[in-house]
Amino acid sequence: MDYAQYIKSLTPPRQPVDVVLDTDAYNEIDDQFAIAYLLSAPEKLRVKGICAAPFFNSRSISPGDGMKKSYREIQKLLKLTGRELPVHKGAASYLPDENTPAESDAASYLARLASQYQPENPLYIVAIGAATNIASALLLNPAMKESTVVVWLGGHGHHLPDTREFNMEQDIAAARVLFDSGVPVVQLPCGGVVDHFSTSRYELEHWLKGKNALCDYLLENTVAEAEEYAAGKPWTRVIWDVTAVAWLLTGEKHLMSWDQRPAPIPEYDCRYAFDSRRHPIAYVYQINRDRIFEDLFTRLQAFDH
Repeated sequence: MDYAQYIKSLTPPRQPVDVVLDTDAYNEIDDQFAIAYLLSAPEKLRVKGICAAPFFNSRSISPGDGMKKSYREIQKLLKLTGRELPVHKGAASYLPDENTPAESDAASYLARLASQYQPENPLYIVAIGAATNIASALLLNPAMKESTVVVWLGGHGHHLPDTREFNMEQDIAAARVLFDSGVPVVQLPCGGVVDHFSTSRYELEHWLKGKNALCDYLLENTVAEAEEYAAGKPWTRVIWDVTAVAWLLTGEKHLMSWDQRPAPIPEYDCRYAFDSRRHPIAYVYQINRDRIFEDLFTRLQAFDH
């Protein structure tokens, strides 16, 4: 990919594009919002498939268990939305090192699918979990950096003192492969940027309650999860993963602001290192919270089953 085309890849597409989503869908309720948002924009986003990413926390007993639960949750969302798409199982473990892929159906699928695209008409991979599947695909097929753009929600803002963010901290080796590979990357940092994308029970009820079965499912899941953790106290909930999809839609609607800066180096001590000589990435530094929610709620209310 020549440099001019590479730089163009770091700006939101104006034309309809092919997209694959890589998601740890069972981890939190925001993944379900992101899947629904992605499927609600067929005039712009042609979804080719969805991959299940590994995760390990209180909702799983291992990364592989988290991946399997995410696989089932993706299928549940597709049934609820009336959509049929290929769903691929991801890695059962994280990368063992920066040179060895965690092989899976998802990694093979991404590596193979990317070969069908060209730099001027790339495949967009929206990644809203650990970067394990994408990094593995890049190790299996390094040439895919020429024909894909990765939009990843992961890490914290570059101005913050550490990168102890769930998606990055789970698989730092994968994050390092992603940022070192030379693939065009759009980074949406969690702490300091995307954490502003929060909502409340009352806002969700106003915009979603009774609109359709999908809206009710998203509302009920969000309220149940938030109130479990809030234990009767006031709460708002960040719907993190929606913003990664919103980047693909921001060209006409000015949903966020970004710049270009050298790719950071995620260190194993959960800090960034920086080198001004590295290739650029697109770095989202501000989101327009109200405009994204307006677009999200409008699309969800009108979701065509």
